[in-house]
Amino acid sequence: MVTEFIFLGLSNSQELQIFLFVFFFVFYVGIVYGNLLIIITVASDSHLHSPMYFLLANLSLTDLCLSSVTAPKMIADFFSQRKVISFKGCFAQIFLLHFFGGSELVILIAMAFDRYIAICNPLHYTTILCGNVCVGLVAAAWGTGFLHSVSQLAFAVKLPFCGPNEVDSFYCELRTVIKLACTDTYRLDIMVIANSGVLTVCSFVFLIISYVIILVTIQRCPSHQSSKALSTLTAHITVVLLLFGPCIFIYAWPLPIKSLDKFLAVFYSVVTPLLNPIIYTLRNKDMKTAMKRLRKWNVNSKEKS
Repeated sequence: MVTEFIFLGLSNSQELQIFLFVFFFVFYVGIVYGNLLIIITVASDSHLHSPMYFLLANLSLTDLCLSSVTAPKMIADFFSQRKVISFKGCFAQIFLLHFFGGSELVILIAMAFDRYIAICNPLHYTTILCGNVCVGLVAAAWGTGFLHSVSQLAFAVKLPFCGPNEVDSFYCELRTVIKLACTDTYRLDIMVIANSGVLTVCSFVFLIISYVIILVTIQRCPSHQSSKALSTLTAHITVVLLLFGPCIFIYAWPLPIKSLDKFLAVFYSVVTPLLNPIIYTLRNKDMKTAMKRLRKWNVNSKEKS
């Protein structure tokens, strides 16, 4: 029986691995710093205690957790001759990836709903998106992520693994791992595509339709009102495209291409979690102002001490 899996990683070249180590280390530090900064800023600044920023803070939390499932192990493995992960560790990684990934999809849908109410029904915004509703949306996101992850692993953990244990990637991806089982996994692979693929594609289509409706509504507003809404909406749409693009190719595309899958996996787990805080902070005046207040408060507190 297989007790561990061996990652083949991104490259066998020692020189390239050193470059990749520096590259991904810098990116991961940026992910931790950027997303924690958003979470702390939203939590500490009373001006940002609104549904939109509450959901944004939760998006940053899921981005941070999602990246932390794979990035630290990948960075450490650049200096390892044998890139090994235990059997239980591999399936724990799969569970956490689908848990945080599924949660993030629902949070993005909740953020689209928030923008839809704010732009299309502004007079009832505070009534519809009260505190309990926001907490309920986030709870539903985490609950959906948990159910999605459990449904993915329900059958995979019972598969017999008795032969090859080399995973041609830098992390445990479900479709890659189940192919190593000592049995026919064609039906299970179809189930994985149906589960993750349908969830991803349906969420993406729903979000695109929602944003099209919002954009049509914005066109009817006066120019001074529509400019701010359009700026915020552009940030949301950019994040959706960055997240769903790789996901659709990884989980919904029936014929995987190894080199492309590796690139998209890197983009999904390391690049996108860094771009999200950059996009939301650079295009959001309220967030930038709140960060300046936080920095000023931090400087003043140091001077007093």
